Amino acid sequence: MPGAGLPHRRPRPQLSDEVASRIRDRIVTGLLRKGEHLHLERLAEEIGVSVTPVREALLALRGEGFVELEPRRGFTVLPLNRKDIEDTSRVQAAIAGELAARTAALISVGQLAGLEEVQAELEHAGRFGIGDAAELDLRFHHAIYDIADSAKLAWFVQLTSRYVPRELLAATEDHAETTGSEHRAILRALHNRDPEAARRAMHEHLAHHGQVVIRRLDQQGFWER
Repeated sequence: MPGAGLPHRRPRPQLSDEVASRIRDRIVTGLLRKGEHLHLERLAEEIGVSVTPVREALLALRGEGFVELEPRRGFTVLPLNRKDIEDTSRVQAAIAGELAARTAALISVGQLAGLEEVQAELEHAGRFGIGDAAELDLRFHHAIYDIADSAKLAWFVQLTSRYVPRELLAATEDHAETTGSEHRAILRALHNRDPEAARRAMHEHLAHHGQVVIRRLDQQGFWER
């Protein structure tokens, strides 16, 4: 069974969370621009849901600093600047590195085997385009964070990931090959039960992701929009 020995798959998110994720992705990739007014009915129609989950999603995004609610105008997109993304990427890499270090001290033989299976599936998906590579990548990371048994740190690292548009990473020409190599370095550290090597490998992996995102946003002229 794929991923045997790993923590159970996470429950399906609430509809409003899925809507928030889709709107958030549009903001961080520039499809929704700073200052743009967000029409609830139009978004609901585009996404294929009722107005209620859209309103709930926008209220959540307001709390995250992606949108603001103006009197008599409604929700508008707040600007993101280069420093926001750089700072968030640094925090994400630091927290994820600590979680990987804790996992190196706790991971079981069965959990290691499960991670190897997920990584093999991920590499196969990247090589042949069969399977959901993005979902497998998430599962690899979530499993490491869950094994660390540090719920608050895991929550914080998931929060920072909202500022890193995965679509930009996936569109990078060598993304699959680079991710495979970096994941293998993390796995070697976990196999060796080496917390410092696991911390370093995970930190380098996510710091590299942050650099790729910044470079892609620079190339797209995101900050001038």
